[in-house]
Amino acid sequence: MTLSAAQIERLYAFTRQHYVEYYDLQTELVDHLANAIEAQWEANPKLTFEEALQVEFKKFGVFGFMDVVDKRRGALNTKYNKLVLQHLKTFFSIPKIIGTFTAIGIVFWILAALQRDVDQGNNVLQASFFALILSFIICLFILRHQNKKRNQKTEKKWLLREIIFGYSGMAGILNVPVQFALHLNGSHFSNGLLLFFSFLFVVLGITIYITMFLIPAKADQYLRETYPEYEML
Repeated sequence: MTLSAAQIERLYAFTRQHYVEYYDLQTELVDHLANAIEAQWEANPKLTFEEALQVEFKKFGVFGFMDVVDKRRGALNTKYNKLVLQHLKTFFSIPKIIGTFTAIGIVFWILAALQRDVDQGNNVLQASFFALILSFIICLFILRHQNKKRNQKTEKKWLLREIIFGYSGMAGILNVPVQFALHLNGSHFSNGLLLFFSFLFVVLGITIYITMFLIPAKADQYLRETYPEYEML
């Protein structure tokens, strides 16, 4: 026996009822449940669809589908981080390496020049770092709003898209410039430390560009590569 279209739709509704909101995870679970139910029918044709479904659902344990969702989220977060690292590496290879190190040199020159007037320099540095943080937050808000509108239009949510459009905990990288800005207390820094700050500032800026613009612009491409059914939908 094979499941009917109505029964397949019932499985989708069942996953939604158990707090699986992402269509890609729903599809994976529906495929698993459908195959398991058909296997049960081969062994015991007298089982009803609902009985077979409840038997299979109990195998997921007390937390239901949550463990599956958490594992899949972890896997896709790893995939996303690899995408960020892959794009970041391109900025440290010829010819982009020239532009990257030029930017580091410019930032270093500015930091060194600001050291001549420590108080004013510190104010400028703090303002620069907080401006970087503010731009990140604004971009994140815009991306989330765009993704929310798309979800409402398509009525389907994809976990990888949620991660790409700002739900991956990227705010953690903001702790670095925050701590740096807060600890500027009128001290002079060595050239080595200024060079490190310059490198950090540029890498942070590149990372924000990758996560806020580059990867979101290629979101559909990554989704098609991850989910074959995405193209059809």
